[in-house]
Amino acid sequence: MFPINYIEPVFRPPSEANSLILPVTNGCSWNNCSFCEMYTAPQKKFRARKEEDVLKEIRQASQAVEGVQKVFLADGDATVLPIRRLVTILQALKSEFKGLRRISSYCLPRNLKKKSVEDLRELKQAGLDLVYVGVESGDDEILRRINKGETFKSSTEALLKLKAAGIKSSVMVLNGLGGRKFTEQHAINSARALNETQPEFVSTLVVTFPTGEQRFREVFGDNYEPLTQKELFEEMLMFLEATELKNSIFRSDHASNYLVLKGNLGRDKSRMIEQVNKAIHQPNKIHLRQEWQRGL
Repeated sequence: MFPINYIEPVFRPPSEANSLILPVTNGCSWNNCSFCEMYTAPQKKFRARKEEDVLKEIRQASQAVEGVQKVFLADGDATVLPIRRLVTILQALKSEFKGLRRISSYCLPRNLKKKSVEDLRELKQAGLDLVYVGVESGDDEILRRINKGETFKSSTEALLKLKAAGIKSSVMVLNGLGGRKFTEQHAINSARALNETQPEFVSTLVVTFPTGEQRFREVFGDNYEPLTQKELFEEMLMFLEATELKNSIFRSDHASNYLVLKGNLGRDKSRMIEQVNKAIHQPNKIHLRQEWQRGL
């Protein structure tokens, strides 16, 4: 039997496909975002796992799994744990897996509010290299309507703390999150949040509701109108045009995206804008994913 105890379902970013997934918490400590269905199952009720259990699984996994180079700390927000406990886990991983090159986790901005830059530097020194931050939107009105529990200020402050500590951040923005009414302010303010923080990685996903929109609409309000495919591209165009990033790796290649975009913002900004323009005005001349290819 595999030496790590998983409580299904387990989620991880696409770029962690080849990583060892190590649960240090179960579920998400916030778990109130109306758009997110990842940790709503009864078995995913939030709790921190016992330290001794995590350390035991690290030792056992190091003996059972060869060639581990990357580890992802699950579930929804490992950085909610106290610094001391995180450092203990990180040090154990570095000690047991000699070929380890990267340790990463999800991170809610709220989890860093009481952690200082020095605290985060301690995590960096212990081995935490990268965190995935779901900013979702840079617009306060939308953040309020989706019950994110964050603001433009809380998100940007957290990202700037991470940068000061030397921990890389991968920021996620949800294309279409504000619907038709808020599309422009969503695009512009999300770009503004990135411009102020200059994260190392940026990705966009299209907001989707695999089990239906009812839960989302109950919180957001009845005036939510989903964007059409063309409107999603138009919002993406506004977003890209408003970015002023110097050296951020950009990916819009999640299964939810109709149009796959990959490049560096800003070196490849004009090329990607051209691709989006073609998707808007000449969709028959560019490769777009069909609905059946957007398996979620």
